[in-house]
Amino acid sequence: MRRLLASSALAALLVAPVMAQDAQPDGRAFPATLAGQAILPAETLVPAPADAPEHFRHAGKFTTPDRHRSDALGSVPGMDGKRPTGLSLPFDGQPVQGFSGIKSVGDGTYWTLSDNGFGSKSNSSDALLMLHHIRPDWQAGTVERMETVFLTDPNRLAPFPIVSETEGKRYLTGADFDVESIQPDETGFWVGEEFGPWLLRFDRQGRLESVHATRVGETEVKSPDNPTLVLPGKPDAQPTAFNIKRSGGYEGLARSPDGAKLYGLLEGPVYVDGKAETTPDGRTALRIVEFDAAAGDWTGRSWLYPLPEGGEAIGDFNMIDDTHALVIERDNGAGREAQACAGEPDASCFATPAKLKRVAKIALTPEGAGEPVAKIGYIDLMDIQDSKGLARQGGIEGGYDMPFVTIENVDRVDETHIIVGNDNNLPFSAGRALNKADDTEFVLLEVGDFLKAE
Repeated sequence: MRRLLASSALAALLVAPVMAQDAQPDGRAFPATLAGQAILPAETLVPAPADAPEHFRHAGKFTTPDRHRSDALGSVPGMDGKRPTGLSLPFDGQPVQGFSGIKSVGDGTYWTLSDNGFGSKSNSSDALLMLHHIRPDWQAGTVERMETVFLTDPNRLAPFPIVSETEGKRYLTGADFDVESIQPDETGFWVGEEFGPWLLRFDRQGRLESVHATRVGETEVKSPDNPTLVLPGKPDAQPTAFNIKRSGGYEGLARSPDGAKLYGLLEGPVYVDGKAETTPDGRTALRIVEFDAAAGDWTGRSWLYPLPEGGEAIGDFNMIDDTHALVIERDNGAGREAQACAGEPDASCFATPAKLKRVAKIALTPEGAGEPVAKIGYIDLMDIQDSKGLARQGGIEGGYDMPFVTIENVDRVDETHIIVGNDNNLPFSAGRALNKADDTEFVLLEVGDFLKAE
């Protein structure tokens, strides 16, 4: 691994190139119409593989507030702030959700992935990492799980000891990697994760083939969960440097249509001299970094992604042609404004209602490298038209909304439709109803004008 550059050199690398032009506007709003909805119930579980250690038979044993083990099934209530979600841990099996990244196969089916487990390294050592091949049935409103691939590291390529270091097939867990984005190809899968952050390569059977540390130019990017970091030996010592926040890694991973390039979009900004990177107009900026799939290395080229006003993070990222892409933008709110807390938050109201949940269309061009991407426009996921009443849940006054804290799945289906889905953070998110764990809601949206916009 390459050393972090000195702060002055790092600032020159990351800041100077982006001062050349003003940040692009967010573009104009486009309408979206609901064309179908398919729901995967929250409590969808699968058994651990028969050859997996007994430790994985039940998931969620370390989700108590103090992280002490709790083996009794259903003994730890799922909570969204002060609101119970109605589901409790540990589970008898492995939860399929939440989903954090999707890619169309082109035949009405999709690959998606379960993210790291229960939200952190410390509580996810019994959560197995999985990829899923799914088929939404828009007429029946259901989601078929066609295949599940469990991720493993039989060739000991992870650059640190994993939870299953000495166990059989060496199944990977949410304490090893925080997988958040996926790009399948003919022979396997590229997966972006957040603990490193690393770009991971798996074969078709889910076996780890390579691990790629992140660089922006020559600067290595590390999160506080990167296991190569060493804590100081004394409380008054300077901590080891990291330059993105926890959970700030690859929430988005896109692939060029020819498969030659991958584009990793960090969820959080890179920090320079203790300050988050921004655009010239002062907006928080995320980095899109380019990876050469054949060479197995970063090209050194990157772009800035300006968050909109009120935006806190991105949720997913997919190319739709050589130079255009879809990106989910979101705030950290959940629930409808009509049910907002008037005073102190409690179980009867939403403490921070959802306001900004979007899909943006951007232009990502070679000549624009080093500068903010051009934003063409967006659709508002809190204001989707549904004049035909197709919403099976979430319908409101002739429309449909997605008031979920995390919406982390978007891809183009055809020339006029996209698919969007939430990550339900099982069992810790209740945005659709006050006291019920969110299901995974996949929606088919008609957005022809949005997709054609230049």
